[in-house]
Amino acid sequence: MPKGEVRIDKFLWATRIFKTRTIATEACKKGRISIGGTSVKPSRAIQEGEIIEVRKPPITYSFRVLALAENRMGAKLVPQYLENITPPEQYELIEMIRLSGFVNREKGTGRPTKRDGRMLKQFTDESYFGAIPDDNFDFDFDLDIDDLNP
Repeated sequence: MPKGEVRIDKFLWATRIFKTRTIATEACKKGRISIGGTSVKPSRAIQEGEIIEVRKPPITYSFRVLALAENRMGAKLVPQYLENITPPEQYELIEMIRLSGFVNREKGTGRPTKRDGRMLKQFTDESYFGAIPDDNFDFDFDLDIDDLNP
C-alpha cells in the first residue's frame, strides 16, 4: 500500500470505533461502512479528509479523517485523527428510543413474560406431577448384582 494510505478496517480499529479489527472487517463486509454513500471493502485505502459513515443501528455515525494511523491508540488521542461530524438528529434518535423505554430484545432472552410465568407455574404445579411422595419414601435404594442374576 502506498505511503499515506491505511486500510479502512485497520483505521477503524486503531481509532477505537470498533473493539477488534475482526469486528471492523465484518462491519465492512456487511455493508455498514461507507465512504461517499458507497459501501467499502475492508481493504479499501483511506486518505485524509475523507468522510466515513459507520452504521451502528439505530444510528449512522459520520467521521472526517484528520490524520492516518495504523496502530491502536489511547482514547485521548483519537480527536487528533478523527472528527465526529454526526448530525444531531442521529443523537436525538437515540434519545427518543431511550425515553420510549422500548428494548429490542431477541425472543427467549431477558425476563419471562406473563405467559411464560403462567406456563412455568403450571409446569411446576403439584397437580401436574401428581401427589408429592411421603417423606419416608426412599429414593436411595440399593440394587444388588446378585438379585439380577438368577
